[in-house]
Amino acid sequence: MISLGKGQQIFDQTERLQINTARLKKGGSNFEVVVDPDMAVAFKEGKDIPIRDVLKSQEIFFDPRKGELASETRMKAVFDTDNALEIAKTVISEGDIQLTQEHRNKIREAKRNKIINIIHRNALDPKTGNPHPLERIKLAMEEGKIRIDEFKKPEDQVKQIVETLQSIIPIRFDKLIFSVIIDPQHAGKMYSVVKSFGAILEDNWANDGSWQVKVEIPAGLKLDFFDELNNKTQGSVQIEEMKKR
Repeated sequence: MISLGKGQQIFDQTERLQINTARLKKGGSNFEVVVDPDMAVAFKEGKDIPIRDVLKSQEIFFDPRKGELASETRMKAVFDTDNALEIAKTVISEGDIQLTQEHRNKIREAKRNKIINIIHRNALDPKTGNPHPLERIKLAMEEGKIRIDEFKKPEDQVKQIVETLQSIIPIRFDKLIFSVIIDPQHAGKMYSVVKSFGAILEDNWANDGSWQVKVEIPAGLKLDFFDELNNKTQGSVQIEEMKKR
């Protein structure tokens, strides 16, 4: 981008084809800002990102591809301020992010992968009691023609996606509770390992120095939980799944 001074910015022909903007129609006028696409989507999701890091240009445009700036008088009338950074926050938060198809596909793919991992970690196959492999979830999403919303958090899309997947594969979100006893030799270093998998419901130290703990974890982490505890303790661990009341 070439800068000609305050209030005067132009984009060469290549940049005009590639720029990503946030656009808001307010008070009968159009307002646009040029953004970093990944930062803008994250900002719109509510992540704490400095607005200066989101913007490619600290100008409010009527049409950035033509280099036409919004009128300061009009901005003041509509937003009750002519502070470009404050206006940019409103444009991104309340407006639509205009992404190039390349960035739209990139964001969708990243969110698709995160959703697959969330489902893998938190859901199980009720027929076997084990989590579905990542590839099985991916194929089920393809079969169900699942559409990923690039502007919604992955966590906010999971529930509806799982409801669709239930007609394709047996799947259920659940949490499991395990009673774990770790021998004295390894007990001292295992607290952080166990806690990294889920919520410690209760624990105590036996007279022989062993650690007894009850932990609740996402169902999809069951096999990883077993493997990690056995590896870290060289098998000196007792794990028992507890029935829920």
